[in-house]
Amino acid sequence: MTEFDIMNNDIDALKQRIKDLENENMELKEHLKKYTAPEYKKKYYEENKEIIKQKHKEYKPTDEQKKKWARTAYLKKKEKQENI
Repeated sequence: MTEFDIMNNDIDALKQRIKDLENENMELKEHLKKYTAPEYKKKYYEENKEIIKQKHKEYKPTDEQKKKWARTAYLKKKEKQENI
C-alpha cells in the first residue's frame, strides 16, 4: 500500500466516526428532551400563561424572607473576601 492509500483509509475511518458520533448526539438530544421539556408542562404553561404572569406580578416576599436573603448574600460576600 502506498502512503496515499493509508491516508485515504484513515480519512474514511474518521468520516465514519464523525457520522456515528453525530447520530449518537441526535439520539441523546431526543432522549434528553423527554426530561427537560415534557409536553404536558409546556402545554400547561401555554394554557395558563396569563394566570402565571399575574401570580408573578402579585408576589411580594415577606420581611423574614428579605432578611434571610440579605444575610445569605452578606455571608457569601464575606466568604469571598476571606478567600482572596
